Amino acid sequence: MNDLDLDVLASELLRAVRGKRSQRAFSRRLGYRTNIAYTWESGRSFPTAAKAFAVAERAGVDTAAAIARFFGAAPPWLARASLGTPEGVVQLLGELRAGRTIVEIARSAGRSRFAVARWLQGDAEPRLPDFLRLVDVCSLRLLDFLATLVDPRALPSARAAWKQLETRRRAAYEVPWSQAVLLALELRAYEELPRHRDGWIAERIGITPKEERECLAVLERTGQIHLVGRKYAIAPSRTVDTRRDPKAAHQVKVWWSQRAVERLELGAPGPSSYNLFTVSAPDLERLRELHRAYFQQMRAIVAASQPCERLVLACAQMLDLSVQPAPALSGGSPAPA
Repeated sequence: MNDLDLDVLASELLRAVRGKRSQRAFSRRLGYRTNIAYTWESGRSFPTAAKAFAVAERAGVDTAAAIARFFGAAPPWLARASLGTPEGVVQLLGELRAGRTIVEIARSAGRSRFAVARWLQGDAEPRLPDFLRLVDVCSLRLLDFLATLVDPRALPSARAAWKQLETRRRAAYEVPWSQAVLLALELRAYEELPRHRDGWIAERIGITPKEERECLAVLERTGQIHLVGRKYAIAPSRTVDTRRDPKAAHQVKVWWSQRAVERLELGAPGPSSYNLFTVSAPDLERLRELHRAYFQQMRAIVAASQPCERLVLACAQMLDLSVQPAPALSGGSPAPA
């Protein structure tokens, strides 16, 4: 996230966590005789990530619930490791790492392999700005991470970026095909075109030319693409994660699953399978963990893959048929086509 100063953002985060308390009062609440809140918020020094989480917890932030919201479910390690401890931070970084190599992370973070290795292994503790940098590099969802801890509007340097991200997220909810059209612009075949050709994307991904035009208009309006010469180019942006609104995210999952079924019925190539089985409750949890790990590893491979030659839809479900779905999720209308 090159457009944000992470030192400034770390200071703003600590200020937002403090809330309406004075710096001196908050420092005393944390057990300091000096005005440590001023020192942190002025950027003269920073707490470690573990200390920052402990400070947030002291201020009333439920950090465990925040992490569960960020991932969509509480990771198993969260039950045995507090985020206000170095061990908890190591576990969180390991979860975010998702199979990426130390070399890849160090290169993207602009830090030495030695420093990154020590942070990931727990041999050293990252300062809060360095921790935020690792979150950004590993997840591409730093703003979503911060939003689980504080109101992003309380972070002046991130306010505009958050507003833009929310606008793009709404586009993903309301016009799901727009995300596929956006990715189609990354394809090497599109980059090799001498100019944009109406209907080219539609033909590639199996939508109508009208849908293509509507999606391009949405992407242009939300600042995700712009014309450069005679072709569209993708603007630098953050990952648009749809999990923030659980109901809308559920509808989008259903919508894309329906698109997968349509393609399967048409005989689209690609592996597909199903399995019905009975299993113990503990083993079901193990299978769910494997399911989650698979998606994490897949995302790590995707993030490092070049050139972009195929546009792929990966859908996978593991449903407990012995438990009936909650009414809030079983109803509702799918996202518009």
